[in-house]
Amino acid sequence: MDRLEAMSLLVASVESGSFSAAGRKLGVPLPTVSRKIADLEAHLKTRLLVRSTRNLSLTDAGASYLPSCKHILELVDEAEAHASGEYSVPRGELTLSAPIVFGRLHVLPVVSDFIATFSEITVRILLTDRNVHLIDDHIDMAVRIGNLPDSTMMATGVGSIRRVVVASPAYLAAHGRPKTPADLEKHSCVSFSVLASGPTWTFAESAEGHGKSVRPFARLSVNTAEAAIDAALAGVGLTNVLSYQVARHVSEGKLKIVLQRYEPAPIPVHILHTGQGPLPLKMRRFLEVAAPRLRKSLANDQAFLSGRRSADRGS
Repeated sequence: MDRLEAMSLLVASVESGSFSAAGRKLGVPLPTVSRKIADLEAHLKTRLLVRSTRNLSLTDAGASYLPSCKHILELVDEAEAHASGEYSVPRGELTLSAPIVFGRLHVLPVVSDFIATFSEITVRILLTDRNVHLIDDHIDMAVRIGNLPDSTMMATGVGSIRRVVVASPAYLAAHGRPKTPADLEKHSCVSFSVLASGPTWTFAESAEGHGKSVRPFARLSVNTAEAAIDAALAGVGLTNVLSYQVARHVSEGKLKIVLQRYEPAPIPVHILHTGQGPLPLKMRRFLEVAAPRLRKSLANDQAFLSGRRSADRGS
């Protein structure tokens, strides 16, 4: 019995939720998956899985055995990476995660140039506003927006973004500009549930950046930043978003930033990776390429938005 293969099939079955899904993922016929896991259980003299017509669940023995399987398979992968030259030549698949809009606007252009330079590296990007678990989700590196909790992850800072309130020129011409966060009670607002912008918006009330929360009157509530921005462009009202999400619209004059003096403290942006073991060359090269590129693009965004805010205040 090939125990490594059986361990791989067990892990894939649990992660996929069924033998058939694991077989499709690994290119192994369903009967082979079932037989090899049964052989593994016979070898261990214990039952690892409880099978039903709908799903799989781990027994107590299986729940104890599975983490060891994952660890063993990771060690094998690392040993093979060393042997194949992944640590001396940049090659292999690089899996990245980033927030949806940030990834599309800032990460994808960097990746496009990166794969053009390093022909032996392929890249898989997972764009999601969920904070993925790098090890459990098999992610090499992730771009994170926000303050980081203490962890074993290694973080490379690449800049910061701001949370801004914007509205269309037509809306502001018709309803006027809010002068303070309290003025939002008199305005039509668009809120969305993703990230920090929901029914409560946070502002700085002092030079030290201490937060003040305001619950504006939401004429419209949506579940994505893109929809909130589209509504603001259509003149529905003001919305509270991240600066990179509206940089293009502000540059084109389609949206204007208001309440600048009450903006909360900048939000940091980092590239994360696990701190375990030597860093494969494909990841080191990506950091070398991505970090300065992201720093420059974020700095350009902030410089432009600051200049635009000054121009708006003077108009």
